[in-house]
Amino acid sequence: MLNYIVWDVTPEIFDGYKTPNLYGLLFVTGLILGYFVIKRMFKFDRIEEKYLDKLVMYMVIATIVGARLGHVLFYGPYWGPDGYFSNPLSILKVWEGGLASHGGAIAILIALYLYSKNVIHRPMIWILDRIVAPIAIAGCFIRLGNLVNSEIVGDPTDVPWAFSFVHFWNDELGAFDPTPRHPAQLYEALSYIFIFGLLMFLHWKKQAWKRPGAQFGLFLILLFGARFMIEFVKLGQAERDADLFLNTGQLLSLPFVLVGVYLYWKARKSPEVSDVNHP
Repeated sequence: MLNYIVWDVTPEIFDGYKTPNLYGLLFVTGLILGYFVIKRMFKFDRIEEKYLDKLVMYMVIATIVGARLGHVLFYGPYWGPDGYFSNPLSILKVWEGGLASHGGAIAILIALYLYSKNVIHRPMIWILDRIVAPIAIAGCFIRLGNLVNSEIVGDPTDVPWAFSFVHFWNDELGAFDPTPRHPAQLYEALSYIFIFGLLMFLHWKKQAWKRPGAQFGLFLILLFGARFMIEFVKLGQAERDADLFLNTGQLLSLPFVLVGVYLYWKARKSPEVSDVNHP
């Protein structure tokens, strides 16, 4: 009896066609679910729907561009036959996978700053508190997309829930590598769905919106804290990771966690707002 799970799933929806694929379908599903979550929040806050439509545009562009550029810049490969800088057009192939959550996070922060200042004219922390739950559910589906792509895999292991990724291409071996590994993508997806549920509970049941910054701060602590811990069983995504005690993903996660601790502490010390529509 096998003590691991054989993962023989491919992203192809139609045999012989790379697009459309399951990765793209899961990516879009996550964005759609996030849209309905923020739509409900905006309705509760008595915000006109035209502001939601513009928010979606800002978020989608920032997520795709930021996450893709983050992967290219943080993880590479940069040069060589398959390097991004050697083949710049390959940077545009988002449908093939290769997105970095840290790059997406940075781009989203920039986009939301512009949105809060030029569109909705509300404090940036107001929109950040309302966008984190949608981001968490979208992140869950993106990681499920990584799972069907057999990418961002974990380290070899003998745990009974290990996945043998039949279609995982190991660049070091130059071949497909079915060695049983931690399903790191699934670990992240499960942590993100937990974070989503917790944030929704706090927002609606505990009225966490009354303490600006609390939800955003908690989101940074939990999401990047989970990312930091899971990286210990994840195969390094950058070539330099093999020589580092803390890999690239962990080093990028630490600043977000620290900022989250500060924001959550500050929010807990601040007085509650009295009206959801006038923070």
